[in-house]
Amino acid sequence: MRFWEFLLTAVIAELTPGPNMGYLVALSLARGQRAGLAAVAGVALGLALLGLAAAFGFAFVSAQAPLAAQALRWAGIAYLLWLAYDAWRDPPPGAGDELGPSFRRGLVTNLLNPKAAIFYVAVIPLFLPVPAPRDQLLLLTGCFVVIATVIHVALVLGASASRALLFHPSRERAIRRGAAVGMALVALWFAWSTR
Repeated sequence: MRFWEFLLTAVIAELTPGPNMGYLVALSLARGQRAGLAAVAGVALGLALLGLAAAFGFAFVSAQAPLAAQALRWAGIAYLLWLAYDAWRDPPPGAGDELGPSFRRGLVTNLLNPKAAIFYVAVIPLFLPVPAPRDQLLLLTGCFVVIATVIHVALVLGASASRALLFHPSRERAIRRGAAVGMALVALWFAWSTR
């Protein structure tokens, strides 16, 4: 197992723009740190579940059923576009105070995240012997979840700090809509780059 090379690859992969990054930054700018951290918890759970699915056979299933992999990809892109639309709309009063929806959206966003699924199915096996021992696959999955969570928390804290500096009631809608456009662009970029 090439452990240290994997850790470096995981850090680089998580620093590249993707659905999680766009969603967490947009959410933290629009609704604040608590909502962003709730979404990070959902994203971490989604990453862990995808990793477990990969360890227990998702790679085999997706290799045997490429239509299922394409359906996952398009479902993820559609969900990101829906999140962009949702961020564009004016939130109902008190929407920023509810942590449950942020957690659930983070979870669903990540379960439908083709970047994470591809990482588990195509990248992690490169660092393991063939056939890959399940315990090593689970170790790398756990390390990836920790690395991703640390980076996601840093993004949320940075966006939240920027929100405090940038947000004024007169600019809130423009910033939220700018974040929504950014999220839609991430979805379109992802559709293009994973074709």
